[in-house]
Amino acid sequence: MIIPLLICGTLFLSLKFLLSARSKRLLAEEHDLKATSRKCSPAPRMAKKGFLGFGRLIESVKATNEGKGPQYVVSSINSEMGHDVHTVIVPIADYELITTRDPVNVQAMLATNSSDWDVGEARTASWQPLFGDGVFTSRGEEWKHSRALVRPQFTKDQINDLDLIERHVKPLFDAIDRNSLPTNEDGWTSVVDLQPLFYNMTMDITTELIYGYSVHSQNPDSRSVLPTLPGLAPPDRANIGIHMDAGKAWIETRGALWKYRWLLPTKQFNKHCAAVHAYAEWFVQLRLKRGDKYLEGIRQDTGQGSSSRYILLDELAKLTQDPVELRSQTLNILTAGRDTTAALIGWIFYFLARHPRVFNKLRDDCLREFGESPENIEFKSLRDNIPYMTSVINEALRMAPVIPLNERVAIRDTVLPRGGGLNGDEPMFVPQGQQVLIPTYAMTRREDLWGADVEEFKPERWEEGGGRKHGFEFIPFGGGVRQCLGQQFARTKAAYVVVRLLQKYDRIENAEDPADAPLKFHHTIENRSGSGVQVRLHEVQC
Repeated sequence: MIIPLLICGTLFLSLKFLLSARSKRLLAEEHDLKATSRKCSPAPRMAKKGFLGFGRLIESVKATNEGKGPQYVVSSINSEMGHDVHTVIVPIADYELITTRDPVNVQAMLATNSSDWDVGEARTASWQPLFGDGVFTSRGEEWKHSRALVRPQFTKDQINDLDLIERHVKPLFDAIDRNSLPTNEDGWTSVVDLQPLFYNMTMDITTELIYGYSVHSQNPDSRSVLPTLPGLAPPDRANIGIHMDAGKAWIETRGALWKYRWLLPTKQFNKHCAAVHAYAEWFVQLRLKRGDKYLEGIRQDTGQGSSSRYILLDELAKLTQDPVELRSQTLNILTAGRDTTAALIGWIFYFLARHPRVFNKLRDDCLREFGESPENIEFKSLRDNIPYMTSVINEALRMAPVIPLNERVAIRDTVLPRGGGLNGDEPMFVPQGQQVLIPTYAMTRREDLWGADVEEFKPERWEEGGGRKHGFEFIPFGGGVRQCLGQQFARTKAAYVVVRLLQKYDRIENAEDPADAPLKFHHTIENRSGSGVQVRLHEVQC
C-alpha cells in the first residue's frame, strides 16, 4: 500500500521540485557563507537514488517493514561510504537528512550543546495522536513542563516495588505452564512463544503502577470488578495492548516516511488512538471524581492497606487536575514502561539461549546471592550485588538497543564538532531546521569503538580493565537532558524477572528449527524437577 502511495505522491511533488530549485540554490549559497564564517567544512554526501530521489526512502520503508531498519542504516553507510565514515548527508527527494554515528556529535546534541537542539516536529506529529503531549512526545516549553511534572515520581522508592513485579511474575510462570504440552521423550516440552508473555507481564505491571488496576492480560480471570462511571463505558482491558501495538505500527511507518507521512490514510489509526484514549480517560475520570479516596476503591490482593500503595495517576493528580494532561502523561509512561522492558527481557533470553556459558555463570551468581526463593531478593542487592547481571543487561542493550534510532532538529544555526572535511574530523555547519538522525544501533556496531569482536555477545567486555566506562557511544535509554526517566525501573524489572526465571529453570539451549523463518529460534529451558519448557522469542531480529 505504501509504495503505490509514494509513487502517486511523486507526481504531485515533481512540479514542486522544479519550482523550488532556484530558491534552494540561493539557500545553499547562504549556508555555504555561514559555514565558511564558522570555519566549517562540508560532510560527505550519499548519492540520490531512484526517481526524484525517492529510492532511498522506499528502501528505508521496506527495511522497516521487514524489521531490519537499524541494519539498513549500517549497511548503507558501510557499503556506500566506508566503515570509517560516521557522519553523512543523505539526500531524499526534496530534502536532506544528516546521519551521524559519531559519539562526539551525539554528545553535543544531547548534552553539551543541547540548547541548540530539540526533537523534531515529525516525531511529535507522529506520536501525539496516539499518546498526546507528554514527556516523550512534546518539545520546547511543553516538554520542560512535562518533565518537571513527571520527574519527581521516578525518584521515589515506590517505583522499584519488587512485590508489584512478583505479583505478575507468578502469572508469567502459570502462562508458560498453560502454553506448554507435557514433556516429550527427550525431556523437553513443546514450543512456547515467550515474547507475547513478556509483553503481557510488563503491561500488567505498568498498568497497576500507573492506574492502580492491572489489566491482567496474562490471566483475565484476575481482573477486579470496576466501579460504574455514569456516561463512560468501562475501559477495554482485554484489547488495550492490541490497540497500542496497532497504533505504534502506524507510527513506525509514519516515522519512516518522515515529511511524507501525509500520504498514509488515517482512518484505522484514528480508531486505535480513540480506543487508547478512552482506556486512560476512564481511570482519569475515576480519580478526578473520587479525589483522595481513589486508592480506597482499589482491590487489595496483597494484604496491603490502600494508603501504602503507590499509584502514578494518584500522585500526578495532586499536581494537576487537567484530564487531558493526566491522560497524556500516563499514556506516555505506559508505552515506555511496557515496551522497552519487554523487549529488553526478550533480548536477554534470546542471547542467553545462544550462550550457555553466560547463562550458567549468571545463574550461579544469582543463586549464590538469592537462593531459590523470591523472598530473598531485595532491591539494593539486586542493583549492587550481581555485577555480572549489569554486564549481561548492558551487552543485550548494546547488541539490540531497545531504541535503535533517535533524532534531533537544530532549532537555530549551529555546528557539529565533527563530520566535515576529507577525514571527517572537522566541524560541520548545521542550519536551523535541519534534522539529524542518531542511529544508536549503528554506534554499537563500530569496531573502532567496541573492538574486532563487536558482533559477539560478550558481557565480559563491560568488566575488562576494571569495568568499561561508557559514554555517548552507548545510549540505550537516550542521554543528556532528555535521558529516559524510567531507566532504573526498566533495569530493575528486567533484572528481577531474569533472576526469577533462573531460579525456576536450570538449563537453556538454542534448539534451532530450520522450518522456521530466518533469525527465529527455539529457546529451551529445563526445569529442575524434570519437566521442561521450550520457548521461542517472537520474530526477533539479530
